[in-house]
Amino acid sequence: MTARDPQNPRIGTARGRGARTNRAGRYERFAEEVIDDGWPGDGEALPPLRTVVTEEAPRSALNYNSSPDLPFDRSVNPYRGCEHGCIYCYARPGHAWLGMSPGLDFETRLIARPTMPSVLAKELGRRSYNPATIAIGTYTDPYQPIERERKIMRGILEVLAAHRHPVAIVTKGTLIERDIDILSSMAAQNLVRVGVSVTTLDRDIARRMEPRVPPPARRLQVIRRLTDAGIPVRVMASPLVPGLTDHELEAILTAGKENGATAASWIMLRLPQEVSPLVQEWLAEHFPNRAAGVMARLREMHGGKDYDAAWGRRMRGEGQYAEMVAHRFALSVRRLGLLTDLSPLRADLFQPPGGRQLELF
Repeated sequence: MTARDPQNPRIGTARGRGARTNRAGRYERFAEEVIDDGWPGDGEALPPLRTVVTEEAPRSALNYNSSPDLPFDRSVNPYRGCEHGCIYCYARPGHAWLGMSPGLDFETRLIARPTMPSVLAKELGRRSYNPATIAIGTYTDPYQPIERERKIMRGILEVLAAHRHPVAIVTKGTLIERDIDILSSMAAQNLVRVGVSVTTLDRDIARRMEPRVPPPARRLQVIRRLTDAGIPVRVMASPLVPGLTDHELEAILTAGKENGATAASWIMLRLPQEVSPLVQEWLAEHFPNRAAGVMARLREMHGGKDYDAAWGRRMRGEGQYAEMVAHRFALSVRRLGLLTDLSPLRADLFQPPGGRQLELF
């Protein structure tokens, strides 16, 4: 399998990546395709497709939303694209807005935003700013491999900790353990909680589905290390893939509980925009005998479509199958004593940059 980048021509194998192709995004007029022209090659294997990182200077740090499906109204994204390469990632279509492919480009052409901590501090200092929990990791993972050198996420945490601002983090990365010193201090003030995504306990499926994410056992170890440091953790069975990983729901929740998680959540596989053809290509290659069944279940939950973006339905679908999974989840959290709704993090401790005093009403 090969891929070519139309804006920065690179040819390489997709070995070790989630997507199998670099299909053009929906805004592109032309698409490129690598074909066999019949000419004999020189016998040399193509190298793996390399990761390229560029930088962007963001004009703003906070992204606001009004979705009733989300428990937060603002978020911060230190990076665009994600080297973890999870084939199901619903953030992939965002690369189409940048003139790049939601396929291999999404996981090999990354954009770092090194000034994000200072931009965030400036926004927190505005007189009009009202503090509320900031979500990080709900789009792309802030603890993907390039964070080790870039340290953008740590810079953001330093800003939030200095001004006692609440934050909710979602990750699959073990690099979060590096920041336990900051997170444990924030947790003692009820300023932070962490969600760790465990999609499967099957190491082989995880390696195929999330090629550059730490294996399931290592993610469970992250839960243990965070909770031992006093940091509250939610185990997230997200996404569940019907016909492939959904039977593991109870086992995932149990493993999370055994490693210290106090809360749990789940989301069904979502296939917005370009994600659907990418996942179907992936299923055809890795699980050809299950591909039709997976798609049939998803369409059953979305009125015959691959995906329904309507609020209230996009996260879990509808119908008997979705209701059955929801019932299984409810039974499991009750049996394990896991929470589903957590009390709000503290926003009343916020100390604005520059010494601005919060207005009293």
